[in-house]
Amino acid sequence: MQQAIPYRTWPLVSTNTRIDILANVDNRSSSSSSNSSRSDRIQGLVSENPVLVIGRLGCCMCHVVRRLLLDLGVNPAMYEVKEDEEVGVVEELAGVSGDQRLQFPAVFIGGKLVGGLDRLMAVHISGDLVPILKEAGALWL
Repeated sequence: MQQAIPYRTWPLVSTNTRIDILANVDNRSSSSSSNSSRSDRIQGLVSENPVLVIGRLGCCMCHVVRRLLLDLGVNPAMYEVKEDEEVGVVEELAGVSGDQRLQFPAVFIGGKLVGGLDRLMAVHISGDLVPILKEAGALWL
């Protein structure tokens, strides 16, 4: 009879790029200059990375998005949002996402919001994901 391997939570060790620039979000500040500088930083993150995935810390859907992109040969930049930062990050991303409703995980490819997991899967199934990744410079083959 085989024994079950005991479950153990491993410390978070990153093999991909983690972006911690948003870690100092202070939801209590209301000055317009700090809000505009945060918004500029988020727009910078989106424009600097060919593929950026923003999601909740430990979210299984973020893992699915990451695995799908890794299987296609893309190493996405990941930013995991802590629970107390969610509202501030969603407000900051509202300017970047345009008219689309933002949900986590938010997948940005080539500076544009693709959507969440459901939208990413729909684009993948339709066969449009690989050309979008090539156009963004995230995939060379």
